[in-house]
Amino acid sequence: MTSIASLYALLNLGIGNDVNKAAILQAGAVHKMLKLIESPNSSVTEAIIANFLGLSALDSNKPIIGSSGAIPFLLKILKNSDNTISCQAKQDALRALYNLSIFTSNVAYILETDMIPFFFNALGDMEVSERILAILSNMVSTPEGRKAISSVRDAFPVLVDALNWNDSPGCQEKATYILMVMAHKAFGDRQAMIEAGVVSALLELTLFGSTLAQKRASRILECLRVDKGKQISQNFGGSAAVSAPICGSSSTSTNPNLGSKGCLEEDESMMSDERKAVKQLVQQSLQSNMRRIVKRANLPQDFVPSDHFKSLTLSSTSKSLPF
Repeated sequence: MTSIASLYALLNLGIGNDVNKAAILQAGAVHKMLKLIESPNSSVTEAIIANFLGLSALDSNKPIIGSSGAIPFLLKILKNSDNTISCQAKQDALRALYNLSIFTSNVAYILETDMIPFFFNALGDMEVSERILAILSNMVSTPEGRKAISSVRDAFPVLVDALNWNDSPGCQEKATYILMVMAHKAFGDRQAMIEAGVVSALLELTLFGSTLAQKRASRILECLRVDKGKQISQNFGGSAAVSAPICGSSSTSTNPNLGSKGCLEEDESMMSDERKAVKQLVQQSLQSNMRRIVKRANLPQDFVPSDHFKSLTLSSTSKSLPF
């Protein structure tokens, strides 16, 4: 009882008082708390977690706590599955890890554990997913963190899946941030994202995501588009620009009967599978939006999709989308 009373007294002293937070750390409290973690009393453990959460809120405390051995302890708490630790204590441990991950020097201590693979396995549990993605957002600020994330098996498919969590805009925004930073930094990661099906998920976000998610999704798509443009340029002998076929030029100019129809057929045949997928997604999105409009207007359900509307969507292009 004495230990618990002392721990909660320190917790109360540190709440809302940065001077006390710094003084508690300078007095060596963290190392003394870590000596108590083997206590069979779960109340002591939860009081220590609460103190780490409060103390880690102060920037000057972050490197000291991070190097003390607190990170493996907090991760162990998250992995606890015997119900001896409360859900609130686990949330406090996750929030403390978030605080510590803000300080870039602590990334090295995090990478000494198996925290990142554990986090990817835990993604999907909506009670913790947004906080996990917030921690991963801090991790991508360093080359070591990005390398650790990209080395996790199925990391990109998991992040792409998070883009589809329409009921959690916060998760979508954080997942797009992680992908945006990684796409900007490494060609290999961009390729892995494309293979994981990121393009269609990002296109849908640009249509239906939050303002922040739309912005980030557009930036990733632009990065992928520029990357693809460079590949095309290299395939054509490194020329700076590749001209598209001009209607009515070359063979089409000698056969006026082909006209624009011939050009459209040529464009259709030359269209890549990726662009066809984009076109199909745009068509589906337009039809889906029309159905919503019809439903809100209480129009007859057979109003859409009409043959005329389908013809309009089929003839539309994806030029307005940032890809």
